[in-house]
Amino acid sequence: MTRSLYFVLGWLFFALGAIGAVLPVMPTTVFMLMSLWAFSRSSQRFHDWLYNHRIFGPPLQQWTQNHIIPLKAKLTAIFFMSGSMTYLLVYSAAPTWVIASAAALMIYGAIFILTKPSHPPVNTCTPTADSQTTA
Repeated sequence: MTRSLYFVLGWLFFALGAIGAVLPVMPTTVFMLMSLWAFSRSSQRFHDWLYNHRIFGPPLQQWTQNHIIPLKAKLTAIFFMSGSMTYLLVYSAAPTWVIASAAALMIYGAIFILTKPSHPPVNTCTPTADSQTTA
């Protein structure tokens, strides 16, 4: 792909992420991560702008540095996956294989989300024998 196509994708993903910041049914961070990726291939200036953005930057930095998914995001994702699955089971006339496929993807997504940390690692500095001095 050309740089200009990545640039357009960056703005498309950014727009979808911005919509997700307002609408509870759309994700924000995943689209911002895709936007950051596209900008990294097209424009260092916009990559840096998004990575350091006062609103969208901190979650992107947390993911980049420690693969952190905040607890609120985890709960929201699990809630909407559960609601979607309930809707499919109760109201949908979709074939069984479609429902089973959707369930498998949602279970995989839930496992992925729930196995990521919610907080940065605690910096536990324990003195080593080399750093201790004797009086």
